[in-house]
Amino acid sequence: MHNARSHEFMTRAVEALHDETLRTALGRAKDGFVLKRRLAFDALPEYEQLRDRSVAIKNHTLEHLDHYLERYEQAVIRQGGQVHWAENAEDAQRIVVEICRKAGAKSVTKGKSMVGEEVGVNAALEAAGMEVVETDLGEYIIQLAGEPPSHIIAPAVHKTKGQISDLFHEHHAKYGLTKRLTEIPDIVNEARQVLRQKYLDADVGITGANFLIAETGSNIIVTNEGNGDLTNTLPRVHIVTAGIEKVVPTLEDATTLLRLLARSATGQQITSYTTLSTGPRREADFDGPEAYHVVLVDNGRSAMLRDEFREMLRCIRCGACMNHCPVYGAIGGHAYGWVYPGPMGSVLTPLTIGLREAKDLPNACTLNGRCAEVCPVRIPLPDLLRTLRHRQFQHHIGTRRARWALGLWSWLARRPGLYHGITRWQARALKWLSGRTGRLKAVPLAGHWFKGGRVLPAPQGETFMDAWRRREKQS
Repeated sequence: MHNARSHEFMTRAVEALHDETLRTALGRAKDGFVLKRRLAFDALPEYEQLRDRSVAIKNHTLEHLDHYLERYEQAVIRQGGQVHWAENAEDAQRIVVEICRKAGAKSVTKGKSMVGEEVGVNAALEAAGMEVVETDLGEYIIQLAGEPPSHIIAPAVHKTKGQISDLFHEHHAKYGLTKRLTEIPDIVNEARQVLRQKYLDADVGITGANFLIAETGSNIIVTNEGNGDLTNTLPRVHIVTAGIEKVVPTLEDATTLLRLLARSATGQQITSYTTLSTGPRREADFDGPEAYHVVLVDNGRSAMLRDEFREMLRCIRCGACMNHCPVYGAIGGHAYGWVYPGPMGSVLTPLTIGLREAKDLPNACTLNGRCAEVCPVRIPLPDLLRTLRHRQFQHHIGTRRARWALGLWSWLARRPGLYHGITRWQARALKWLSGRTGRLKAVPLAGHWFKGGRVLPAPQGETFMDAWRRREKQS
């Protein structure tokens, strides 16, 4: 699978925990995402009703996905566009490259597309001899850095202002821009200055799609920079890359989901640009592409549709789960080793690239449930992660030590008397080990957990059951 390094999760996570610059960048971003989201939904009294309606829309669509995909294809054709079906990443790469070659493309601009990242569009086009330029500011930054995105809505969230300034100073000198910039407005303006000519020179523009509308054949993208509009209107050819689960029946359904998307992602009521594209340019249009193509990507989604992971296909890619995840907040996105990080990535990645390749991701979770609590479409992420853990155990995936430990715990848990006796002894021993500090910096057989300077509050010296019985006697 394209550039997958999920098998390196343990090593990359430890490195991330010791990266002070990364931790500073993540800390600043996380506070903003969480606070803005909370304020946005506090001001929306119908939030829970919107969630229920959105879940119903997505469930209905997934139940009849073949019907709505056919309706969408027919609508696109009526509008003068073409639809291409890609079963896997290789198919998607081949289709996009062929479209670009037929257009005689030398330069391609891209709006942010997680599916494009998933199937490796950039690498395929570059291998075919074309220049590919990311136009989303975050994606442009990480393209210069030669890195994958670390967040699905803020690809360069792991970068500090100083690091971005250094990147621009290095890569923009060839355009005659040699001044080292230190202020954010200046950095953004320099990116605009460089990208402006790229828009004008592009032969093909590629965007993703937040929603595909079956009744009209339209696609919707949401941005805060306007780069998506320039990418899909200025070039001669517009290509949309989207997963098959992005389709919804009507425009009204899309507006319901849009009310949740921006609030969940960035805390906005709606993004600065919410753009609908429907087919190529018509005679009366002032701008737009001469040709319009949609590449619908399966890449494992049909298999998810048939099993217990169907609910994952409700995901609208808002990023709220990772913004509220303590694990993602500590290590960032690159540690996960593929396109989708955080809780949603810990489910999607094993299902897409294989559970053996990404065996550590389902276990990179405390199961605190915060991700399910904030998910706008109520995806039970902790339950899905537990299901993946069960699959691992059933298929003998993982270390022998881990399997031995789980087997021992299972044996012990089925013997309540012995279990309570051992946990009572553990509670007392751990309290004694903590000494006067009340904190544990190491525990036998759990050394990895304490790497990175973590500490554990010591137990109170008795089990919950003992504490409950004592309280009952006192009352």
